Amino acid sequence: MKKLYYDSAYQKEFTAAVLSCQEGKKGYEIILDQTAFYPEGGGQPADTGILGGVRVLDVHEKNGQIIHTADGPLKEGTTVSGTIDWDRRFLHMQEHSGEHIVSGLIHARFGYDNVGFHMGSEEVTIDFNGILEWEDLLEVEREANAIIYDNREVYAGFPPKEELETLDYRSKKELTGDIRIVKIPGGDVCACCGTHVARTGEIGIVKFTSMIHYKGGVRIGLLCGRRALMDYEKKRDGLQKIAVLLSAKPEEAFSAVERLKEELGNAQMRVGALCRSLIEEKVSAMEEGSGRLFVCEPDFEPVPLRQMVNAMLEKKKGDTVLGLAKNGENGYFYVLGSLENDMRPLTKELNGLLHGRGGGSMQMTQGTFYGAYEDVCAVL
Repeated sequence: MKKLYYDSAYQKEFTAAVLSCQEGKKGYEIILDQTAFYPEGGGQPADTGILGGVRVLDVHEKNGQIIHTADGPLKEGTTVSGTIDWDRRFLHMQEHSGEHIVSGLIHARFGYDNVGFHMGSEEVTIDFNGILEWEDLLEVEREANAIIYDNREVYAGFPPKEELETLDYRSKKELTGDIRIVKIPGGDVCACCGTHVARTGEIGIVKFTSMIHYKGGVRIGLLCGRRALMDYEKKRDGLQKIAVLLSAKPEEAFSAVERLKEELGNAQMRVGALCRSLIEEKVSAMEEGSGRLFVCEPDFEPVPLRQMVNAMLEKKKGDTVLGLAKNGENGYFYVLGSLENDMRPLTKELNGLLHGRGGGSMQMTQGTFYGAYEDVCAVL
């Protein structure tokens, strides 16, 4: 089978003879005498498109044959036309070429190997077997984009044996026979079976989005070309909306958020102080007593409710105290506490009676009851 995508990654249409077509588990499996559809491999997803009027859903290589999985059959022996989904293909070309520049630069600068590569539906992820700092990545990003802007030629092909023997190239495993090499001047020399742009300028831009420690090294998130542009547009729109809410210019949004956070912190401190005063006033007005007691404060948040239960126990307003606060339309957040008794059996009993969920320690439990207020009060 002739692999037309190796002759030119830019070939969008082709004709081919149908050698076989069999129904498989995920569709009809079609083998052609030649194809421009790239099969999944090397971290790059398969091409999709139209073949003889049916849609190609997946492409993979098995035992030297490229199998096209389609949503309909084709007649063996006929000649059909194929058209790949070009936007998808070109995005993969941008991403794969961008990954090579990044991986080559990291290998050259830090000596780390690319040990994992995946083109996902949202971003490209690359795993390296060494630790990097975010500042290191930003420097690599700047250098990678300089190579892109320089619009250098990208070579993707099969060098002669004598040239290959003297070539220092990256590879994840030992290779024999004809080896396809991708070369980007100043960026990378690597064995690769994927599709690539002809010049680095077509990548557009590379942007790192994330980095996490992973299996003794790091996993980085990468966006290239159109996908990087779409990500910028999405974040720009979000920043514009935030700026409008804050009545600030987009470039001043961070400072405005900092001020808002400080104001919110001060307001929460004042609310907390007022809430503690309110709790002290309410508890002081209660009569001392023993036994079980429950109180409902519909507008309380969980933290003030716990504070109120603790205050009631400390001031001996009951041996066992249960506080209730509204939690949704038909639910009540509860806090159940005691200084002397184990609350877990009673909590289990109440959860059963009131369709509740929750638990905790011997001295205090919390959770949610469900039901109408009158029904909850009747049980309590």
